[in-house]
Amino acid sequence: MSDKKLTLDKANKKIAGVCAGLANYLDIDVTVVRIVFLIACVCGFSAGFWAYVIIWAVAPSS
Repeated sequence: MSDKKLTLDKANKKIAGVCAGLANYLDIDVTVVRIVFLIACVCGFSAGFWAYVIIWAVAPSS
């Protein structure tokens, strides 16, 4: 079982560190996560925006 935890990455943040923290958690490039959130918001998927806000509110800082 993995002991990884989702945290905001303040060192690599652009806005709040949500995408950088999620990329660290998933072991993928942060650019991919940022593009996915951008596409979700631009295409009218409010779920992308709300997922970002909820993660920002509940995830602790690293």
